Amino acid sequence: MANEQYVIGLDYGSDSCRAVVVNAATGEEIASAVKYYPRWMEGKYCDPAKNRYRQHPLDYIEGLEATVKESLAQCPAGTAAKVVGIAFDTTGSTPVLTDKNGTPLALLPEYAENPNAMFVLWKDHTAIREAAEINELAKRWGIDYTAYEGGIYSSEWVWAKMAHVLRTDDCLCKDAYAWIEHCDWLPALITGKTKPEEVYRSRCAAGHKAMWLEKWGGLPTEEFLTALEPKLAGFRSHLFEKTYTSDTQVGTLTPEWAERLGLTTDVAVSVGAFDCHMGAVGAEITPRTFVRVIGTSTCDIMVSSYEEMGDKLVPGICGQVDGSVIPGMVGLEAGQSGFGDIYAWFKRVLAWPLENILVKSTLIDEETKAKLIAETADKIIPLLSEEAAKVPVSESTILAVDWMNGRRTPDASQLVKGTITGLNLASSAPLIFRALVEATAFGSKAIVDRFLENGIKIESVIGIGGISLKSPFVMQTLADVLDMPIKVAKAEQACAFGASMFAAVAAGIYAKIEDAQQAMGQGFAKEYLPNHENHLTYLALYEKYRKLGNFTENELFQG
Repeated sequence: MANEQYVIGLDYGSDSCRAVVVNAATGEEIASAVKYYPRWMEGKYCDPAKNRYRQHPLDYIEGLEATVKESLAQCPAGTAAKVVGIAFDTTGSTPVLTDKNGTPLALLPEYAENPNAMFVLWKDHTAIREAAEINELAKRWGIDYTAYEGGIYSSEWVWAKMAHVLRTDDCLCKDAYAWIEHCDWLPALITGKTKPEEVYRSRCAAGHKAMWLEKWGGLPTEEFLTALEPKLAGFRSHLFEKTYTSDTQVGTLTPEWAERLGLTTDVAVSVGAFDCHMGAVGAEITPRTFVRVIGTSTCDIMVSSYEEMGDKLVPGICGQVDGSVIPGMVGLEAGQSGFGDIYAWFKRVLAWPLENILVKSTLIDEETKAKLIAETADKIIPLLSEEAAKVPVSESTILAVDWMNGRRTPDASQLVKGTITGLNLASSAPLIFRALVEATAFGSKAIVDRFLENGIKIESVIGIGGISLKSPFVMQTLADVLDMPIKVAKAEQACAFGASMFAAVAAGIYAKIEDAQQAMGQGFAKEYLPNHENHLTYLALYEKYRKLGNFTENELFQG
């Protein structure tokens, strides 16, 4: 007991921050806590109609303090003194403009309420124009800086976003000196290494989203960036040439942050990474394993040896980066811009009468109304799933395309739209919901096919995240469409759990992340086996899905 050591993994999702305290020797979760971002939950600084999603850095700071303190309060006395490492994963690309000191502009008084000075959340699609300009410029430049990012730069990624906010908001230019990704800012903040030139930059974030590659000298050249947007002048020299894998120690807690978190100044802080990459590590990823982080969107992760990867460049994915997942291997990323978000959208559609008719009733008090609405709305998806599961695949005649939030992969485009067709007067809510679930599974198959077509072998599938643990109907449909078994990771907070593994390596407990995986891994809760007969039926529906997608992308919504 006296020699026990603990690590903390922090996972920053779209809506909340989660912390887990883990025994570094066994992987046992000792405590956990969740903090929802208060400003985000109020809908501040966002405009969904314009695809603008911004988050205030104070939400992140408050989440850090609240979750670490709350989780430590649940632990046996003396645990905090035995915490030796801490690591972060975050959504991405979620960057922010900073001043010369590395302070996010929204933390300066003059920009405190300016959305353009805040972190631009991964799903913000306001930079569609800038992404298109990057793609056009890269294809006629001497070097195609998008080559290792699937050949298509996305509006969800950092350079497009930073060009957009600078271009549309002149007042920022006075103080904007650099930018930083969310996953880099948190380790920098608590180690006191915030100046842009001294920040330890994540290989994961830089390689997948910032067009960083060691062989062409790091980031795109100053000439390329200023050709994109003159207001980016000088940024490259204020940023970085070197990047670091997440087994690297940034430093230790400053006295201020040790006191704020209730920890010691001996706590090692590792280089951050994106949630799905650390989640894949927490799910015990190995070569030829396809890991799906399934939540509001999906992020799909694979790792490949240098020998097996060779000179392959997989088109239309979210990048292939040396060491972005496991140091010493090439990490590959793909994903869907909407998954659980699509189900949540349909839930909101169905809940509209509850919120707009029941709320106006004078027969019950406001507190009772709110409770009734919330309780009823929470039952919508489980009941839809139950009823949709009763429908034979052969009777699933409604067809949908899952691009309600654009398409991440294969072949990123935020211009595409979602589609539902095949409706008639007998089309019920469960039938429509089933079509939406099938659409998200078809979108998953398109990603798997892209890897397979380019010689990337897949021998097993692992699901992590809330949907994989809580939605048997969704997971069985996915297994049937892919015709592959899917194992579900046991760890409920696999992303935070993966972060804790990196914290253990950064603290020197393990020499490499594979050792931490072996010692701390929690295994799997369930396995879904495919119904091959259903798969054969789905193959025909999948071809219709592809044709409908092509039609909507190239004809219906063109221009």
